Amino acid sequence: MTKRSIIWTAGVIVFLILGFSSMYIVKEGEYKVVLKFGEAVRVVEEPGLHFKIPFVETVSMLPKYQMMYKSQETQILTKDKKPIIVDNYTVWRIEDPEKFLKTAKSVSAGIQRIDETVYNAVRAKLPAIDYEDIISENTERGNINDEITREVASTLRGDNYGIEVIDVRIKRTDLPEGNKESVYNRMISERQSIAARYLSEGDEESRKVTSKADRQATELLAQAEADAKKIIAEGEQEAAKIYNESYGKDPEFYSFYRTLQSYVTTLNNEPVILLPIDSPYTRILLGK
Repeated sequence: MTKRSIIWTAGVIVFLILGFSSMYIVKEGEYKVVLKFGEAVRVVEEPGLHFKIPFVETVSMLPKYQMMYKSQETQILTKDKKPIIVDNYTVWRIEDPEKFLKTAKSVSAGIQRIDETVYNAVRAKLPAIDYEDIISENTERGNINDEITREVASTLRGDNYGIEVIDVRIKRTDLPEGNKESVYNRMISERQSIAARYLSEGDEESRKVTSKADRQATELLAQAEADAKKIIAEGEQEAAKIYNESYGKDPEFYSFYRTLQSYVTTLNNEPVILLPIDSPYTRILLGK
């Protein structure tokens, strides 16, 4: 091989080395941070082939997707003096890669900082809440998670870590094995006491409702009877008025009608009656 061939070969090798050293690929779901002498000079998010200055600039990869960190178990004393074992998980992502590299330096260091912040927030929040409120799934539990999430996110944002905390959730709130039975028995006793109070209050309310209903029924019956007597009196008064008007128009017919009515009453049970044969009452009865 001639000297000229050696030079060309060496040149091609150097060119290839420089070419490959200047290229880097950005994949979906990742940031590529270009560093110059250890300082971040730019962040590349667009997937594809990109270039840098060989041997002067280096590239560091950071995940762009959401990550989840599960904390270690920790024991906490609640407001009502019940020791509980708590673990939780945190959903987070790198929001600003440059800030993240300046403060946390690496993903593992960022996770450590998140763990410390969540631990401090949980230990500050749960000791101020009763155990029953902590384990409630429908009310206080959701509020506690939201409050802890806001507090952790605010702390990390204030420290310029370039981290976005999306959610912090308490995963488990168990009692230590040695305390479970006594706490459960106490909770059962409290629940029985509450149930007895509710039953007593229900019985009292039932008596009030029944007494009120009976009183209203008595009042309604009395009013109905009074109304009935009034209607009967008004009817009798109206009947008497009609009788009087009829009697005034034709006294003889009215007397005849009243006599016939008396026959119905007198002879209803087929009695034996002695009447003078020539009396008007007898003549009408005999049709004479």
